[in-house]
Amino acid sequence: MRVSTVDELMVLLADGEDAWDTPDRSGDPVDILDHDRQCAELLRQRHPDDEELQVAGLVHDIGHQLVPGDDAGHGRHGADAIRELLGRRVARLVELHVVAKRYLAATDSAHTAALSPSSQRTLIAQGGPMTPAEIADFRADADYAAALALRRADDAGKIVGLPVAPLDSWLPVITRVATRARVQ
Repeated sequence: MRVSTVDELMVLLADGEDAWDTPDRSGDPVDILDHDRQCAELLRQRHPDDEELQVAGLVHDIGHQLVPGDDAGHGRHGADAIRELLGRRVARLVELHVVAKRYLAATDSAHTAALSPSSQRTLIAQGGPMTPAEIADFRADADYAAALALRRADDAGKIVGLPVAPLDSWLPVITRVATRARVQ
């Protein structure tokens, strides 16, 4: 599926309410919409000048909705769906949020130990910790730092009942990012 308009994206994001990262709800303790809004809000607080990163946080898990049960491929599915609408960088960050998890699993034992049980389980399906060669390649990526920021927000944005801005408050930000993507 390709998301062609901001309106289509808003509907897809809204459909994340009461949708879960695992079909049996054994994964994250919050639904996809709540998780994505928490992630985006953390990125807005920590990186207020990077709207592409914030929007990547908002859309990073839509791949779970598009292809339920494909933990290993959800980043790629999400990236493919929004690339034309939101641009290459947002799509790249969505795809890299899984890669960044593998990187942190290989380089930060405290981070790995703090992963949710669901994230620990899916790490194996996603390729496990990176090899030294993969680590070197990832560190050379232009979006390395942003991908790590997204990953850290992803891991932190799983708090039941955390108050965050409503989805419609993100419409102007998404629209600006989509508009800039059209002129690239």
